[in-house]
Amino acid sequence: MAQERIIPSKPALLFEGQKKYLVISDVHIGFESHLVSNEIFIGKNTSINETIDELLEIIEVESPDSVILLGDIKSSIKNISKTEWSDVPLFFKKIREKCQIILIPGNHDANIQKLAPDNISLISSTGMVENNILFTHGHRLPPENFSHVKKIIMGHVHPVFFQEESIVNGQRVWISLKTDKEYIFPREKGEIEIIIVPSFNKYFNSINKKKYKKSISPIIEKIKHVSSAKIVTLDGTIIGDETILKQVL
Repeated sequence: MAQERIIPSKPALLFEGQKKYLVISDVHIGFESHLVSNEIFIGKNTSINETIDELLEIIEVESPDSVILLGDIKSSIKNISKTEWSDVPLFFKKIREKCQIILIPGNHDANIQKLAPDNISLISSTGMVENNILFTHGHRLPPENFSHVKKIIMGHVHPVFFQEESIVNGQRVWISLKTDKEYIFPREKGEIEIIIVPSFNKYFNSINKKKYKKSISPIIEKIKHVSSAKIVTLDGTIIGDETILKQVL
């Protein structure tokens, strides 16, 4: 039976079925150019080396068959920046040396095929289905032919918890929610679970909700009612339920 678990203190999910998959989302390589425009400097090559090292450390411990990248590997939307031309291929090269890579493109991954080597699996942005679970970025509604799935694992939203008096204010979080399946697949009945993976980019946090821009997902927008939810910190602490969803979505 397939199982998934959060890797403690890491924005990564381990899915074990016939194969063992490590799932991450929203790396946003090249995001530094946006920070520089706001006079924030984190040092040349700092983030790409940190990202590679952190992911390789997880791979070393967990030994997955493949890493599933749920999109937004690069940061610029329509173009490829100078940083991305060098750093994205480096990222793929280092990770591919340790295990297989499955890339599901996100809305920031235009022209990613120009940066991806031939030895990774680049699939459709609609996502992939494994054990009745849809793995997708989250920036588009899944097609009707995926309506049999029982669960969706997605990124895109960059969930961060905001509550000024909380010690975890501004920190990345996991969201697991259950809702009526017909919101996503109008012809279907029953319930579906949606797991939202936090951004792998550790700089995607904030202390001020007004200054933090989250991505809007058509999947989440379709949901009119949530029957239950769990909000979980990276270290696995449950900090809330469906009553605080507005503070993270």
